[in-house]
Amino acid sequence: VEVIDSNVTGKLIDISTFSSKIQQFDGTVVRIPNEKMFTSNLRTFILSEVRRSEVTVGIGYNENIDKAIDVIKKAIQNNVVYVLMEPAPQFSISELADNSVNILIRVWYPRDDLLEVLPTLLKVIKNALDEAEIEIPFPQRVVWDGKDSS
Repeated sequence: VEVIDSNVTGKLIDISTFSSKIQQFDGTVVRIPNEKMFTSNLRTFILSEVRRSEVTVGIGYNENIDKAIDVIKKAIQNNVVYVLMEPAPQFSISELADNSVNILIRVWYPRDDLLEVLPTLLKVIKNALDEAEIEIPFPQRVVWDGKDSS
């Protein structure tokens, strides 16, 4: 469960007369007054067997977008066992950013695999782009002193 107003996410482990306890994913237990639980927006993750997560990866402006998406798609299919192929992963260009063309990747996976999916997905994507020699740019700044260099 996620108590959106309190920025608390975890497993609801106890409900008593005055408060509820949520064990967060880092192991800490948070007590929230029931008044807050009853008046807050709550998000539950157990009603569905699957979840969707998003990852954004930037590639260089000189790179071929279709090739990069194909490399990422194949890497996910071959190396990330947690990701479901139905519904299929989705790929779209989310932004032409300052330093990169950003590709938004949406994947579905069994809800219990939450903690494994994103780290594995990021590692597989990074390694696949490196192997295909597709640049993942980093922010750069040009410093100009205002003088003409000619």
